[in-house]
Amino acid sequence: MRKQDSEGKKVIKQLTLAQELFHELKAIIKSSYDGIFVTDGEGIVLHVNEAYERITGLTTSDIVGKNMRNLVAAGYYDESVTLLVMEKRERITINQTVKGNCKILVTGTPIFDEQSNLFRVVTNVRDITELANLQNQLQKTQEKTLKYKTELSYLRAMQIKDNETIFRSPKMAQVIELATKIADVDSTVLINGESGTGKELIAKLIHKHGKSAVKPFIKINCAAIPEQLLESELFGYEGGAFTGARKEGKPGLFELSHNGTLFLDEVGDLPLLLQVKLLRSIQEKEIMRVGGTKPIPVNTRIIAATHRDIAKMVKEGKFREDLYYRLMVVPIELPPLRERKEDIPLLTMHFIDKFNNHFSYNKRILPQVIDKFVEYSWPGNVRELENVIERMMVTAPGEELTVNSIPETIWKKTLLPKRGTKLKEAVEQTEAYLLTESYKEYGSWQKVAQVLGVDRTTVFRKVVRYGLD
Repeated sequence: MRKQDSEGKKVIKQLTLAQELFHELKAIIKSSYDGIFVTDGEGIVLHVNEAYERITGLTTSDIVGKNMRNLVAAGYYDESVTLLVMEKRERITINQTVKGNCKILVTGTPIFDEQSNLFRVVTNVRDITELANLQNQLQKTQEKTLKYKTELSYLRAMQIKDNETIFRSPKMAQVIELATKIADVDSTVLINGESGTGKELIAKLIHKHGKSAVKPFIKINCAAIPEQLLESELFGYEGGAFTGARKEGKPGLFELSHNGTLFLDEVGDLPLLLQVKLLRSIQEKEIMRVGGTKPIPVNTRIIAATHRDIAKMVKEGKFREDLYYRLMVVPIELPPLRERKEDIPLLTMHFIDKFNNHFSYNKRILPQVIDKFVEYSWPGNVRELENVIERMMVTAPGEELTVNSIPETIWKKTLLPKRGTKLKEAVEQTEAYLLTESYKEYGSWQKVAQVLGVDRTTVFRKVVRYGLD
């Protein structure tokens, strides 16, 4: 009798321990932050914890007691790791979509009985919806980066052996084509364009690809030298020609550029008296030094550049008509940066590389910053872009240039036509800006017409006129 009582107590104790262990395991499963999903060997759902309900949005009543094949067919899951484990009889991990929108990472583990029959399938679940969103954003960023790298590679293939000429836009392609075409002849060239568009680079390109590439390329800024010194700089002087002159005299830039190229930057600022002497030098191919009596032959190619409207200056009597036509044998019109936005990403990457090398940095720029650059009008053109990037490189913390690194003058800049712009041109710039920004917001030219208070015909006509289609 005592033996039976002892065995009974032992069994009760074991049952008590088993119940305690069961409750302990149940509490552990319930408190798990990761979802736990249990089926039998036939794929019937037996148990899910609260974390699984929280992660997936499914409730116990939705799935417990149901077969996984039916749940997949009903659209609860795009696929089932349980069914894969039943088929392969091994641990499997997959990405699973629940109810069409919840992304989860699931790992199914088989449990076998003593006869090696599949007894249970236990699945651990983790929510990766946010991770998937981050991966998508990263992929988009990588795609944009790849796009800009591809464009940069394309640019480098088109540089015509001139690592300073950065372009991809059709307008600049036409300029480069014309510049290289006239490089082998000695015709006078007049380059017209706003400040900062790269007039000197085009002049150098013409020189480098011409027959006189190994000869001197001499530059003078006609607006930067006082009028009383400009003549002696251009034409030189004889000894004792004026107070302070060297005894042996001094050759001018015309002589120094003999058989090469003389680049007259800002030729529109040349005084009228010097215009006469310049015209004679170009026509006669000889110069007279200040204080000299003997002409000196020079074989110099003239490339002039200006941001001024010289045709208007001719009408106003501020520039000689004969010199104007002598200079513009081959006119080249450089488009402003706002009219060749395709070049902005390429120029940006070029300047990033340039300043990384110069300052021994390893900084990179985010695609969103380049997007903002493309939206900006850049009144200072390429020079302004270069200066802005240098400022960002030396002031931005960390290794990335973000939108927070962009100077406020650009970030909050509104469209204002450049000072000195003709009223008609200012109106056209404003119209193009309003049309573009309205279309970005509404995505329909018909809606743009309604918002701007004009008929559709007017909108379509201006879209074609400004090349916005």
